[in-house]
Amino acid sequence: MTSFANKSYRFAEWITRLAYVNLLWIIFSLLGLVVFGFSPATAAMFAVVRKWVSGDDDVPVFQTFWSTYRKEFVESNILGILLAVVGYLIYIEFSILRSQESVVYFVASYGVIAQLILYFIIVMYFFPIFVHFKLKLFDYIKWPFIIGIGHPIMTIFLAVVTNVLMYVVMHTVPILAFFFGGSVTAFILTWGISKTFSAYEKNGKADLARS
Repeated sequence: MTSFANKSYRFAEWITRLAYVNLLWIIFSLLGLVVFGFSPATAAMFAVVRKWVSGDDDVPVFQTFWSTYRKEFVESNILGILLAVVGYLIYIEFSILRSQESVVYFVASYGVIAQLILYFIIVMYFFPIFVHFKLKLFDYIKWPFIIGIGHPIMTIFLAVVTNVLMYVVMHTVPILAFFFGGSVTAFILTWGISKTFSAYEKNGKADLARS
């Protein structure tokens, strides 16, 4: 009975933690009017989750979140807005090509689909790498591409798990996405992607940015 009670307590504790950091993510995204708040709030959420994945269960959540949000506000916004603009341009390019009746344009649209796949790989790996490594500004774009392409099985696994999970939630209990959508996704991505980091740390390809 004691073992069951302990497990129940731990489960409730983790549910509370995930909901809390998800709420912080939403609030601080809104504080930055979404456009300027989303990237630093997401970086802050991943910074907290990184601590949990590394075994630091007692990390002060709000202090860690706020410190990262404030410290990374400018840099994360520069990169976040850059990624958003690139994504938008790729989408526009795809829409234009698919709207044409010519077979040549239709075939060319598959090249844009390849660009979209690479883009989503970069976005998926971006925040776990951003809060883990100390890199030059635009290396935060390069290394998500290198690590994501270099570990195709992990990339496919994480993409399938997160998308299937979100699909199931949105079609069963969509309110859960509000309380846990961001934090659970961040936890899954950080858990998986962090397993690839040791190879790059040992080779000295990047310096650790966080203790």
